[in-house]
Amino acid sequence: MLRIVIATTRPKALQAFRAALASDSEVHLKHAVSGAEALEATRTDAPQLVIIDADLPDTPPFDLVQKLLMVNAMVNTAVLSPLADEDFHEVSEGLGILSRLPKEPGESDAAELLCKLRKILVI
Repeated sequence: MLRIVIATTRPKALQAFRAALASDSEVHLKHAVSGAEALEATRTDAPQLVIIDADLPDTPPFDLVQKLLMVNAMVNTAVLSPLADEDFHEVSEGLGILSRLPKEPGESDAAELLCKLRKILVI
């Protein structure tokens, strides 16, 4: 079972992405609407992946990645970001983020993300 937390306040904008993730029988999705909820879910559910929207109301995405790693150093993260790849790399360097996703990811982004996750988890 792949436990994935999606932290966003924009579930409708991510509907196709979420549906593509949920269509995989091994994926169990949990929704969080804040960084605090994502942290709590990481403490209690030990997800393999936390997907973080750049627009959370209480925590900037890269700060949340650092906090998540303090709770569980083995958690993988992906960030929905409007930054260009080079800028994203510069800001996130050293955080071990699995993937930068577009602000409104789609089905193909979900498939690519699951493939990356399975490769590092050897599933």
